[in-house]
Amino acid sequence: DQFDNLDKHTQWGIDFLEKYAKFVKERIEIEQNYAKQLRNLVKKYCPKRSSKDEEPRFTSCIAFFNILNELNDYAGQREVVAEEMGHRVYGELMRYSHDLKTERKMHLQEGRKAQQYLDMCWKQMDNSKKKFERECREAEKAQQSYERLDNDTNATKADVEKAKQQLNLRTHMADENKNEYAAQLQNFNGEQHKHYYIVIPQIYKQLQEMDERRTIKLSECYKGFADSERKVIPIISKCLEGMILAAKSVDEHRDSQLVIDCFKSGFEPPGDFPFEDYSQNIYRTISDGTISTPKQEGMRIDSKTTVGKAKGKLWLFGKKPKPQSPPLTPTSLYTSSTPNGSQYPIFSIEPVHYCMSDIKTGKPRIPSFRSLKRGCLYLQGPALEDFSHLPPEQRRKKLQQRIDELNRELQKETDQKDALIKMRDVYEKNPQMGDPSSLQPKLAETMSNMDRLRMEIHKNEAWLSEVEGKVAARTDRRHSSDINHLVTQGRESPEGSYTDDANQEVRGPPQQHAHPNEFDDEFEDDDPLPAIGHCKAIYPFDGHNEGTLAMKEGEILYIIEEDKGDGWTRARRQNGEEGYVPTSYIDVTLEKNSKGA
Repeated sequence: DQFDNLDKHTQWGIDFLEKYAKFVKERIEIEQNYAKQLRNLVKKYCPKRSSKDEEPRFTSCIAFFNILNELNDYAGQREVVAEEMGHRVYGELMRYSHDLKTERKMHLQEGRKAQQYLDMCWKQMDNSKKKFERECREAEKAQQSYERLDNDTNATKADVEKAKQQLNLRTHMADENKNEYAAQLQNFNGEQHKHYYIVIPQIYKQLQEMDERRTIKLSECYKGFADSERKVIPIISKCLEGMILAAKSVDEHRDSQLVIDCFKSGFEPPGDFPFEDYSQNIYRTISDGTISTPKQEGMRIDSKTTVGKAKGKLWLFGKKPKPQSPPLTPTSLYTSSTPNGSQYPIFSIEPVHYCMSDIKTGKPRIPSFRSLKRGCLYLQGPALEDFSHLPPEQRRKKLQQRIDELNRELQKETDQKDALIKMRDVYEKNPQMGDPSSLQPKLAETMSNMDRLRMEIHKNEAWLSEVEGKVAARTDRRHSSDINHLVTQGRESPEGSYTDDANQEVRGPPQQHAHPNEFDDEFEDDDPLPAIGHCKAIYPFDGHNEGTLAMKEGEILYIIEEDKGDGWTRARRQNGEEGYVPTSYIDVTLEKNSKGA
């Protein structure tokens, strides 16, 4: 008797199923959007590697990019969760909901049909009952009429006989209706019993089984919903472990070393600036009571006092070709002796004028002119080839990279040569497969390329050995020059000269009065620099660029200035011609006694 309530309950069950399916759908959309946003976030912060040089090198950056990769994998697992939920939960729910609606509709239709049939049987029984009741009342009326006429003495025999026939007719009809009513009642009772004990219980049982299956399906979907998440937990855990490992891989010391290696130039720190006292000549001239014997016209000044002057007057590309300066006259230069026997020049004529002109024309001894000279040399051809425009450490790295690339190219050419030789052997054994002579041009080209690459590797290895030798020797040289610098720094000579920077070059007074506006005289070099060693040319050098010196293979030259890390060494021929030559083209031998000069 609760058919309508069961109808409502089963409808609620389907609505709840669809409601849960909608929940799963929205969860899937959230997972998809979450994964999409994670991928967009990873894409936003991932580096755009347009070149190999922009690849991350610091461990912190590499760890961050590894975390981004793990996060991208994590986003992929969220997509897997969404896909699994969509296929296993949401899709299954929608299919089952459609089947459930169809089954419920069928069961409810069967229940309604059974109820309609029972109602029809009840109506038939009720109609027969009403008809039987009506016929009974008519039979009672006919009996009363017959009894009244039968007791009435005034009634005729015909009226009594007619009333009797009418009574018999009504009684007969009442009996027939009674029988029909009894039959209908028996039929209805049977159908009603069948309805409530067989048909409806069977329909309700089917509805119950349907509802239980719906509940079981919801339980399975709940489990599948959780399983979809649980299946990816191991992979997500690996992603998180990868993030933790990336965090642990950060090495602050390695990052610091990378910064050092990246910006390490290999140059020595600049030496201290010497104090240049321009008032010494004034005070000495005023205090001197006598003038020493004038120096002869042909007398040469001590070479130690000219080194600093000569180095301070370098032309941008070596020595400026200029006529020999006139010899000093006795009226302009005098000498005096110190207690230890050394001689030093003094100025007795117009000392104030000399000091003022020296102040006007004197330049601080900074490496700007030398840097300018080297900067100009860097623009030349050989500097670009051997990376001499770079600091020593960076040059060494570039040369090593080039050697590695050349070795890889040489290996490719070697493999190609071996392949061509094998193919030629096959052609010689089987002429029908091809002509062996057709491979000869390609083989010759490959051999030529291999020779060229070997020469390039040899040349670059020579440059690399030169740089590595300089870097290795720089520490010892720096130690010895620092000691000499500490010993001689601040030591004033009798004439007011001071030692120069780490090379301990002594700066002497100017030989001539320089005009304030004459730029060339600032780089004038009256005396040649002393030789600190000699070298032998390993390769010929054309020396087309200004400031360079051409040389032939095997030629012996004097070394007057070492390589300062720019790849060039200053040399001089026996005829006095000077210039710069590539350090990698010569075999240098320095004199021991001039190492610290």
